[in-house]
Amino acid sequence: MPYSSSLSDKEWELIEPLLPQKKKTKPPLWTKREILDGIFYQLKNGCNWCELPKDLPPY
Repeated sequence: MPYSSSLSDKEWELIEPLLPQKKKTKPPLWTKREILDGIFYQLKNGCNWCELPKDLPPY
């Protein structure tokens, strides 16, 4: 968990079943958890989308 805004494993266990399941196509570049971590990072820190750290999904 690299950032204070990142989901813990317990939080992810609660959220994951609520997300829609993707049809089986090619594997995504970013997991749903990584995308949510990027959204939560932006919301918590109030930074611009283009200023997200490079280890989070691109805006």
